[in-house]
Amino acid sequence: MAKIIYTLTDEAPMLATYSFLPVIEAFAATAGVDVETRDISLGGRIIAAFDDQLPQEQRVGDALAELGELAKTPEANIIKLPNISASVPQLKAAIAELKAQGYDLPDYPDDPRTDAERDARARYDSVKGSAVNPVLREGNSDRRAPAAVKNYARKHPHSMGAWSADSKTNVATMGADDFRSNEQSVVLPAADTLTIRLVTDSGTTVLKDGLKVLEGEVVDATVMRAAALDAFLTEQVARAKAEDVLFSVHLKATMMKVSDPIIFGHVVRAFLPEVFATYGEQLAAAGLSPNNGLGSILDGLDALPEGVRDEVRAAIEKGLADGPRLAMVNSDKGITNLHVPSDVIVDASMPAMIRTSGHMWGPDGQEHDTLAVIPDSSYAGVYQAVIEDCRAHGAYDPTTMGSVPNVGLMAQKAEEYGSHDKTFEIAEAGRVEVVNSAGEVLISHEVAAGDIWRACQTKDAPIRDWVKLAVTRARASQTPAVFWLDPSRAHDANLIEKVNAYLPEHDTDGLDIRIMSPVEAAKLSVERIRRGEDTISVTGNVLRDYNTDLFPILELGTSAKMLSVVPLMNGGGLFETGAGGSAPKHVQQLLTENYLRWDSLGEFLALAESLRHMATSTDNARALVLADTLDRATERLLNENKGPARKVGQIDNRGSHFYLAMYWADELARQGEDTDLAAAFAPIAQSLISGEEAIAAELVAVQGHPADIGGYYRPDPAKASAVMRPSATFNAALAAVAQAG
Repeated sequence: MAKIIYTLTDEAPMLATYSFLPVIEAFAATAGVDVETRDISLGGRIIAAFDDQLPQEQRVGDALAELGELAKTPEANIIKLPNISASVPQLKAAIAELKAQGYDLPDYPDDPRTDAERDARARYDSVKGSAVNPVLREGNSDRRAPAAVKNYARKHPHSMGAWSADSKTNVATMGADDFRSNEQSVVLPAADTLTIRLVTDSGTTVLKDGLKVLEGEVVDATVMRAAALDAFLTEQVARAKAEDVLFSVHLKATMMKVSDPIIFGHVVRAFLPEVFATYGEQLAAAGLSPNNGLGSILDGLDALPEGVRDEVRAAIEKGLADGPRLAMVNSDKGITNLHVPSDVIVDASMPAMIRTSGHMWGPDGQEHDTLAVIPDSSYAGVYQAVIEDCRAHGAYDPTTMGSVPNVGLMAQKAEEYGSHDKTFEIAEAGRVEVVNSAGEVLISHEVAAGDIWRACQTKDAPIRDWVKLAVTRARASQTPAVFWLDPSRAHDANLIEKVNAYLPEHDTDGLDIRIMSPVEAAKLSVERIRRGEDTISVTGNVLRDYNTDLFPILELGTSAKMLSVVPLMNGGGLFETGAGGSAPKHVQQLLTENYLRWDSLGEFLALAESLRHMATSTDNARALVLADTLDRATERLLNENKGPARKVGQIDNRGSHFYLAMYWADELARQGEDTDLAAAFAPIAQSLISGEEAIAAELVAVQGHPADIGGYYRPDPAKASAVMRPSATFNAALAAVAQAG
């Protein structure tokens, strides 16, 4: 039987799955397509990491590793929902919940000293940050706004804040002594095994050995100098105060799980210099690190002696009062931009700021101009270019603006998001070297204590596939494609050589394919956007993440409505369902009001593409009928405004699943390609249509009261299912669908 793997992930997407998966299973069965699930949630990954230490009945197996192997086969057909890329505070919270549920897990050791603690730390580190995506992404990314979504956005434009020509909002970035400026890059002439070592006056320390590379692989290394970072941050705190704008920092501590929490800690120290000058040693002795955010320090002050505790709290309050106004995550609750490293994620936070007049929320609960601090200058200029365009020309118009689809290089852990195991905070001044098996030094950096050094890899085969995919998309859509590569950056210079070598392998006659620096490419793209023209951005891994939030949030109001297809290099398909940045707040609303605002549109789009891939790869004509009718049902859902609303008493995520099922059944009953299927679905469609009023009433009736799902990171399946499937009428109607084939 043909098989689709549907991933169980976290937070709002996981809750939505309890409602939507029964719909998928029932409809897919009519085409002989089996739907199986694999748990790659944070909770599931933690349990899998300790499977050998848990009793048999609690073991779950390593589903992520299984899917990683499946992704390398032609049979792969995987629907991937957003998952938590865990920061340390999230990881600790998940561990605490699992322990409360009866899992005998060790605490997360901040400072491992014993072999057991070091083992536990290694296991936990294997599941934090971007542990999932690099394993599954055995292909490059093709992300675009489907026509139905784009048409809907033009007919029903989302709100856009007005921009003023005298806006004081800007991006601040280092430009020197950062990752971009210190980058060195080499292309390996043959397969080899590399070693990364730190050479100091006291000897040589191997930071990483056994680093296998392939012929043609691009290996980069760079360093961010801690002293320069601190000086830069001190200047930006003063600048925000002088310009009377909000101070904000924009990092990605979830994906860049080693480097960005360290940088975040530098920001907290720079904002509260007196606190750390006076009490830094005592805070460190109590295990309170600024890398985990100001919130973790405030929550942990009870670990200090009572008198010191009060002094530190007073010093923090004074530092916050004396400094510039801080951008807020939740001004009502006093949660600042510096509270939690994972609260402000650059690829979501910057587009949201640009969309709302260049504003973020201040401590007074009002919007204000903002200084957006992005320390590394690799891609900061992209956001500054868009800000300057808005300052000069005003906000974009969703009813007329063009689109910026993306072809992203990400296969086989390409580029910076694959650097975690090769990122180090330097303990002692010296020199970091990347050495080949012959003992030759390929890359060398002088470093000081506290510097952040990292290396990353990009294999040749993914680069070839990336170029091919870019040409394929440019041809299919007859749209200009721009490679966002900067010849003055070491890594990009090597990629430009490869792009120029591989483009002639494809038919590019009549296509507009260019190579431009990210800043110039951004300027071209927004110029074309204002003319209603589309431009494919062909980017590396991090810019893929940034651009596939930046432009969709401006065009569509959200990145969750993007179609995200990963044609796997060995012939399978991975279908991603959108961004999960809003997922936590949706869970909180469900717990307090039994109302889930999560929009499953990304799941609808991914499912259609998964079925379409199934039709092609297994010659399953009925799967193609399901895919085409699902697309039409999704467009009807949008046009009829049956997506989740905003308030209790209105349609929520569960209601949108009902309406999709009703429209899908109706489209199947109306289609003429498979008359047997049409006949089978005619009574089902009628039962759903006639039951609409009762079902809608049952779905709304449960709202407005707290909901118990049995856990945040690992919900109880029975409780979560009961909450997410409250309509007996809909459940009964759905049970008949699987018999329709």
